[in-house]
Amino acid sequence: GRKFPNRIRNRNKEVGHSPDRPIRNRNEVNGGTRSGPEPPARRDPDAPTTLAAPTLAPMSRIAIGADHAGYDLKQHLIKVLGRDGHDVIDLGTHSTESCDYPPICAAVGRAVRDGEAYVGIVLGGSGQGEQLAANKVHGVRAALCNDLYTARMARAHNDANVLSMGARVVGIGLAEEILATFLGTAFEGGRHARRVEQLMAIE
Repeated sequence: GRKFPNRIRNRNKEVGHSPDRPIRNRNEVNGGTRSGPEPPARRDPDAPTTLAAPTLAPMSRIAIGADHAGYDLKQHLIKVLGRDGHDVIDLGTHSTESCDYPPICAAVGRAVRDGEAYVGIVLGGSGQGEQLAANKVHGVRAALCNDLYTARMARAHNDANVLSMGARVVGIGLAEEILATFLGTAFEGGRHARRVEQLMAIE
């Protein structure tokens, strides 16, 4: 028969390892004289995502609203936010029955404007109309973010205070990452603060 296992044992002896202890990583070659980090552990795909620590302090109260297309994603994100210690204001809708999104998204925007919430989230099929509706409320800077880059830039450069996503565009996993990025990114200020002031002056 083949002696492949014996060759493995002999190679372990050559580099100073016990035949009963296989080489664990390449850093152990030559008697372990080289050091380095262990390979990262594999993430359980079924494990819930933990949101990044928020930088919009104090980010404890978040208003959220969705139409029928965004209802399921809204319910999921409410659980994620609640698990991470956020106080969530659910402004509807409360079922998958067809409804109009403008009043719901405007209510989220008003909650942010009036200080009832520190940030808002609006959800729909594409997120386009929801963003437009929220932005009709003076003081709201709603950003449509269906990817991680726009979520980061919305906060870092635009000081966005309402996040819009399309439930028919992003999956649950990506939606969690977008939300974590949005909450965990700080506004950079500087030249961007001047530009945000100019945006708000247009109102």
